[in-house]
Amino acid sequence: MFRDKVVAAYKQIQDDICKGLSQADGLVEYEEEIWTREGGGGGRTRIFQNGNIIEKGGVNFSAVHGNLPEAVKKSFKVDSDEFFAAGVSIVIHPSNPFVPIIHMNIRYFEMDAQTRWFGGGIDLTPHYVFDEDVHFFHKLLKDTCDEFDASFYPKFKKRADDYFFIRHREETRGVGGIFYDRLQPDNTGLDWDQLFDFSVAVGESFLPAYTALIERNRNKPFTPENQEWQYLRRSRYAEFNLVYDSGTKFGLETNGRIESILMSLPPMAKWTYNYKPSENSPEAATQARLIKGIDWA
Repeated sequence: MFRDKVVAAYKQIQDDICKGLSQADGLVEYEEEIWTREGGGGGRTRIFQNGNIIEKGGVNFSAVHGNLPEAVKKSFKVDSDEFFAAGVSIVIHPSNPFVPIIHMNIRYFEMDAQTRWFGGGIDLTPHYVFDEDVHFFHKLLKDTCDEFDASFYPKFKKRADDYFFIRHREETRGVGGIFYDRLQPDNTGLDWDQLFDFSVAVGESFLPAYTALIERNRNKPFTPENQEWQYLRRSRYAEFNLVYDSGTKFGLETNGRIESILMSLPPMAKWTYNYKPSENSPEAATQARLIKGIDWA
């Protein structure tokens, strides 16, 4: 069955990423919880905490099924009640302000043979924007997309710019990446096996991207002022996830596991009233880069 192939591949991606993150950090091992969902299915929540590099992070796998709530049916514009959804969701909050936050999600949703799709994406939220790091990250994503369709990267990059936008702040959450949803043969020209391969390729892009960024920045010394800025940027991350993130909303509306859904929130964040970075500071330079439409690749 197609969904069984998806589940097996996503579990393997979770295993590989957890192993790679432990090796890159050098200290932290994940804590695992196996959970079941009332209504059908379950997952594996794996949490990293208090490592050399990873202050808090999660690499979660889930495969759930059951009846869709009415609110979700209206949002998806479907009539059927039964659904199946599988995915891997990752958020990593590093302790060093010069190592970026990273998020990845790959998912497969199915209601019947005709109503199903792939979605997902990967994006970067640096506390301090280093152009060479962002170019590297986007080039890797572009190369991954180009293996399947040269139109994917520019299209999915724009969607990420639009999606990861904090409207009440009028700034992007970070420097973007790629974001896509409802990929089907009808709207891509790829068959289901090719779409599956693309989803797996996005998942497999995580480790080479993030371990390289860790190695580039892990040993940079930082000041208390750098950390205060990090806490402020984390607060913006939390605002986005709680106000706009569709995965958070879907998890809550389908009676998902709260600890797994909210593992994306940072361990420490601060909200400073009316904070303005000093003119010509590294913080001001980063703030100026939190806009849509930059050609990073």
